[in-house]
Amino acid sequence: MALRNIVTDEDPSLKKKSRPVTEVTDRIRILVEDMIETMRAADGVGIAAPQVGVLRRIAVVEVEDLYVLINPVITEREGDQFNEEACLSVPGRAGKVHRPTRVVCEAMDLDGNMQRYEVEGLTAVCFCHEIDHLDGILYTDKAEEIRSTEGDYEEEDEE
Repeated sequence: MALRNIVTDEDPSLKKKSRPVTEVTDRIRILVEDMIETMRAADGVGIAAPQVGVLRRIAVVEVEDLYVLINPVITEREGDQFNEEACLSVPGRAGKVHRPTRVVCEAMDLDGNMQRYEVEGLTAVCFCHEIDHLDGILYTDKAEEIRSTEGDYEEEDEE
């Protein structure tokens, strides 16, 4: 296992869509282990492959349980929660984002088997946040309020 560099929001690769994984190989398993180690070392609760410079549809989330999501697809969304989010790729800022309170997600696991996950609360937020990364979307693209983590909220400027 190895710590990987975390790509920050200045890098245009974070705005690109990731390619699906066609087969879970040893190389994919090593990438996932590296992602887990990198996420934990950075005190994160999730990380997507693009954040470590790999444009593949892989994410890991660890709130209470550890989830490995390969080619994840959200099939159901329910409710609304408006909470503060931060991101390992957007250092020094946090923002408030609307996310579903409950999601159902289908994804491959490390054995290449399809799994169905039904999650809610913070875990649902993390699934949505990480899957957005796979589509080239940062939470800052959706946030209604963004602030420096050392300052007060400010309205996000429209571009």
